[in-house]
Amino acid sequence: MSAPSVIEAAAVALGPRARRAVPLGPRTTYRVGGPAALFVAVEDEPALAAVAAVVGTTGVDVLVVGKGSNLLVADAGFPGLALALGDAFASIEVDGTTVRSGGSAPLPVVARRSVAAGLTGFEWAVGVPGSIGGAVRMNAGGHGSDMAASLVGVRVVDLRTGEDGEVPAASLQLGYRASSIAPHQIVVWADLALAPGDAVRGTAELAEIVAWRRAHQPGGPNAGSVFTNPPGDSAGRLIDAAGGKGLRVGSASVSVKHANFIQADAGGRADDVRAVMMAVQALVRGHSGVELVPETRCIGFDAFRANPRSEIEG
Repeated sequence: MSAPSVIEAAAVALGPRARRAVPLGPRTTYRVGGPAALFVAVEDEPALAAVAAVVGTTGVDVLVVGKGSNLLVADAGFPGLALALGDAFASIEVDGTTVRSGGSAPLPVVARRSVAAGLTGFEWAVGVPGSIGGAVRMNAGGHGSDMAASLVGVRVVDLRTGEDGEVPAASLQLGYRASSIAPHQIVVWADLALAPGDAVRGTAELAEIVAWRRAHQPGGPNAGSVFTNPPGDSAGRLIDAAGGKGLRVGSASVSVKHANFIQADAGGRADDVRAVMMAVQALVRGHSGVELVPETRCIGFDAFRANPRSEIEG
């Protein structure tokens, strides 16, 4: 993690663009967690270039924050530079059956816009509260599809090297909830190849997906599925079979509605959420011998079996 001297160098170089000790909890769907040592809202292309220059020269650790729907930040916070793309990177352009979406565009908005344009293939994303950039990083998916099914290519900016270019989907190593996008890389936009559809039928499908999620998944402060599904099984079933529903540590607990969701109490602690995750891992390991792998990106925690891309947020 970034040393204090590196943080100071980055703060000086960024000047008024950067703010200190900005809470990250409110920027996540868990609504808990500590602050970033530095935070920058990247509002336009010049700001993105300026941030890349600072990261490249100072070596400060970076955390790209999207919609925070797959992110848990320790109560101690993130001792580096957190940044978020602003509305200038949320554009959605439809050209025939191709949709170009900015990295900060919300998935549900892209899903609805594509359906309204008479396209099909992205309806699944209406219930995923993440950003396009985060969805590419983790190859987000649901309802039998994922980003890899329609992704053509992306524009990626490497904050460490300043490299800025287009990358075809075939080069992103898209797998189950994984890609080759590194923590220090930003997805500026993504191109989706969809198919001609029927707006009325698509709208009905959107409503069905939203209704299904409300019926089967809990609301409130959570980050969706916590663990990836093991081959041939589901994490939720394994946790339920091990008696994990309702398991509580302090201000966090396993949902009684869906065992692969963890709920955070209002005003709770991120460290309690992490403790529940670890307790669930141990419970399932002891019951079935399966080692659950977190899908949630865990930032600022030590000695935790987290996803190796733990600085990437969805």
